[in-house]
Amino acid sequence: MGWGVPKWVERDFRSYLRCRILAHGFARMWCTDCGHDRLPAFSCKGRGVCPSCNARRMAEVAA
Repeated sequence: MGWGVPKWVERDFRSYLRCRILAHGFARMWCTDCGHDRLPAFSCKGRGVCPSCNARRMAEVAA
């Protein structure tokens, strides 16, 4: 009562807030044939809070 949340909950939530935002990290990919650029943002790879990372992990396990 009144001690707050566990550290892992706070850590997962903070990483969720940074998930898939280009300002927090990305990789640059380009096609050598057509020259098309892509900038995929890094994901948090969390298990507790992030719905997109949870869905990706669930699909990997199901396969």
